Amino acid sequence: MDDKLSIRINIGDKYYPLRIERSEEEIIRKAAGLINDKLNQYRTKYSERDMSDLLAMTALQFTKRFIEYETKDEFAALNEELKQINIELEEYID
Repeated sequence: MDDKLSIRINIGDKYYPLRIERSEEEIIRKAAGLINDKLNQYRTKYSERDMSDLLAMTALQFTKRFIEYETKDEFAALNEELKQINIELEEYID
């Protein structure tokens, strides 16, 4: 059974038709809402800029956050590995 859903998402006053998994709908709509919220913040602050500039600034902001979270996850995984190695070393020494 095809569990795809056709929706229209508004980003920056433009509508985009998407065909997505039903399970993704809430996340997609939330993502579009966050993008539009950030666009509106930039639109208020930089009213002289055109939409492509505002979209680029929004993409940069979200990509920066993504990289920061990705880096934190990498450090967390490394930290867990080091803890495990430390436990194994302590068991070996004892």
